[in-house]
Amino acid sequence: MNIKLNLGTTECTAADVCVLATFSKTEKKGKTETSTPVLSGWTKEWKDALNSAGTSKSFTGAKSSQFSFDIKGQRFLALGLGDKKDFDAETLRRVTSKVLQSLKTNKTLSLNLDTFAIKGNLELSASVMTEAAHLALYSFDKYLKVKDSLNIKTITLDSKAKKTEAKKIQKAIKDASMVSESVNVARDYVNEPPNILNSETYAKKVVADCKGIKGVKTKVLGKADLKKHKMGMFLSVNAGSAYAPQLVHLTYTPTKVTKNTKHIAFVGKGLTFDTGGYSLKPGGSMVNMKFDMAGSATVYGAFRAIAMLGLPVKVSCFLGMTDNAVNEHATMPDSIVTAKNGKTVEILNTDAEGRLVLGDVLTYASEFKPDSIIDAATLTGACLIALGTEVCGLMGNDPKLAESLKKAAKAADEYMWELPIIEEWKNDMKSNIADLKNIGGSRWGGTAKAAAFLENFVGEGISWAHLDIAGCGDSQGHLPYCPKKGASGTIIRTLVEYARKS
Repeated sequence: MNIKLNLGTTECTAADVCVLATFSKTEKKGKTETSTPVLSGWTKEWKDALNSAGTSKSFTGAKSSQFSFDIKGQRFLALGLGDKKDFDAETLRRVTSKVLQSLKTNKTLSLNLDTFAIKGNLELSASVMTEAAHLALYSFDKYLKVKDSLNIKTITLDSKAKKTEAKKIQKAIKDASMVSESVNVARDYVNEPPNILNSETYAKKVVADCKGIKGVKTKVLGKADLKKHKMGMFLSVNAGSAYAPQLVHLTYTPTKVTKNTKHIAFVGKGLTFDTGGYSLKPGGSMVNMKFDMAGSATVYGAFRAIAMLGLPVKVSCFLGMTDNAVNEHATMPDSIVTAKNGKTVEILNTDAEGRLVLGDVLTYASEFKPDSIIDAATLTGACLIALGTEVCGLMGNDPKLAESLKKAAKAADEYMWELPIIEEWKNDMKSNIADLKNIGGSRWGGTAKAAAFLENFVGEGISWAHLDIAGCGDSQGHLPYCPKKGASGTIIRTLVEYARKS
């Protein structure tokens, strides 16, 4: 799909459909309220055509409402944005997503950028509309005999703005395309079935995808390497697998590096399937466990976008990949293993495996002395109980880092909420016969107790944040730019925004 910019015009680029936006104005006369469309930025020809349409009086400009009319055989669509005082980036993202989905059987569309502008900011509006286009029109149909009905080849953003404005608006479109395309790459990985995407094929896909991205270097650690690094927790999860564990280590270095260049490390849980091991999940809970690698896809999607944007920050990305299967070699409950940092861990539940993989990878990442480490994982069902399916759980050891991430989430219009890690929960993760145990003494506070466990493996003095995406990584159907079912790709835009401001 190609998104083009056409400046210096008051016309509508020839297309199957030309979309013009309008706000809604409500006036009260006595006890009666009347809503009418506000046709700001419309030419006289467009206004006359709308007003002369027989049923146009029913169109008020209410949010996401539509009204079609013709001008000389050309189809136009009036799209309501609602009350102007409520109009912001997220409203534009959602409204644009809905209209593009309703028009996806057309080959070419024209959207009048001026009528969609957020407080006259064409760069921001073009960026948000580009995001909406790529994200809302995504589909995972590679295994369907009858493919999705998407026909859109070109979307043109028309504006009367001077052509001297083209460079900065075009950059906004290009940057938004790179970020949203990276979200879709991550969605593809998460949606792949586990018989196709295992630790070995996943690592190869990521390495192949990185080829050609400027400033990126790749390294993959296999089973022998993990043994050399004494990653006993990671290896214990892999013990029952038919596939070798993979620790994918990616590094992006910007063109110019100074002593002030920040170094961010991303760590992602990459469980390509989780049976629960000997602590076997019930059948209903095992469905969709292919999504248990969404944390790794999230941080990889962010890493990919940051590198493609060429942001002036160094980023290391560490992806711990395996599956949690059952055979005669699989780790048994009550086992005690030694982590990379030398601490012993009593494994009371083999279904609390993600924290074991993450723990060793966090220790490995700490050895590179980053300024901050951010990990992402579909770690606990308790996060859904605490925050629902729409909100990302945030925990960590540095209030400043947490605040920066929350600001980034707000700027990206994504939901994030901080949970505490208290001393009582840290103590609850201590074992009687080992340094630590992998589950707490009760089911309460499970999300933060998992974070309390992970904190043991973060290097001293390193700022760290843990993102539990167990709810928001999957099926965010309330968002029109996310698939009804399947990977959402949320939180990637938040991490990119965080890197921009670092």
